[in-house]
Amino acid sequence: MNDDLDAGRLREIYDAQLRAHVPERLPAGVTVDRDGPLVRFFGTGRSGYLTYRDLGGLDGDELDELIERQVRAFTDRGEEVEWKLHGHDRPADLADRLVAHGFRPEVQETVVIGPAGPLAAAPLREIPGVRLREVTARADLDRIAGMEEEVWGDGSRDYLAEMLDKELTADPDGLLVVVAEADDRVVCAGWTRYVPGTEFATLWGGSTLPEYRGRGIYKAIVEHRARRAIERGYSLLQVDCSPDSRPILERVGLIPVATTTPYMFRPDLTGG
Repeated sequence: MNDDLDAGRLREIYDAQLRAHVPERLPAGVTVDRDGPLVRFFGTGRSGYLTYRDLGGLDGDELDELIERQVRAFTDRGEEVEWKLHGHDRPADLADRLVAHGFRPEVQETVVIGPAGPLAAAPLREIPGVRLREVTARADLDRIAGMEEEVWGDGSRDYLAEMLDKELTADPDGLLVVVAEADDRVVCAGWTRYVPGTEFATLWGGSTLPEYRGRGIYKAIVEHRARRAIERGYSLLQVDCSPDSRPILERVGLIPVATTTPYMFRPDLTGG
């Protein structure tokens, strides 16, 4: 990595290039608008979300009014919404203000970023009995959703297959989906969202069935996506990673630059 690209500099690039990015081609049913510094995504399936580069110095009553407008907008549509709060966001009491308006924090993740080149140059990883395959067919996306359900045990993940399918339909060149298969099963999967006009290919997924962990499958999928990123002219990889995947990603050269916590607002539509 260039010596100038330390964690602070990478965080600046991330804030500038990724945080308020809006894809040129949106999946069917997704709409985007703005409310002050916020970019609002509606109709994304599981939940809408709010993003921004920064809040432009908003504080006090003005900030409370901004948050309350989001509560009303998504309640009116009957949609959940995610406000992705970063550890370096300001003001310092933003989390408390979100909670006061009914948002609830979920599991904190870490934003890690690193150069794609070294991972792309790694020797091809041969894992006995496992093959990697790029997929686009809905049947394969449904198999990914089934694998995720088995890993997490938190109910149906049909929304994931639907989301990926809509993204591929809207912009087939903007999304790459890779599965690892063994014993006629999808045992791990990951996908890349390419962000035109930036240096970034962003990596998602990576869940692995418990009995197939520790064999380098997740690393193989990361390396495969790094090769594809370099082929397409993207030099940086970015991941919002869990505590489980963070050590693996740090070992292959990505570094932590920020924390991020989803704050979820779920409208009470019962009328009670």
